[in-house]
Amino acid sequence: MGAELLGPDRAEQDDVVLAWEGRDVIAVRLPQLSESLDHILAAMERRHGMPLADLDRKAKQSVVRTLEARGAFSVRHGVETVAGALGVSRFTVYNYLNREHTAKGE
Repeated sequence: MGAELLGPDRAEQDDVVLAWEGRDVIAVRLPQLSESLDHILAAMERRHGMPLADLDRKAKQSVVRTLEARGAFSVRHGVETVAGALGVSRFTVYNYLNREHTAKGE
């Protein structure tokens, strides 16, 4: 997800410091959520073996479901970022989301 490993002496307030047998051994700096979304999209492209924009409609809907489950749309401009990666409009992404919620009876 794009985390960075650091020496514990370089840890900042928001970093996660991991200890082993009572001694700090490494710090993990987590990326900003927006950066994580870019990493998730890149991983999905690698998994599909092609740009997400080249997928068919059914595959794009599946991608949107997966991204929703991972919280991609809680990120600021998440819908716009996903729409750009999929090569569709924001309206289309919202339609995919609404279709999923309707199917679940929400």
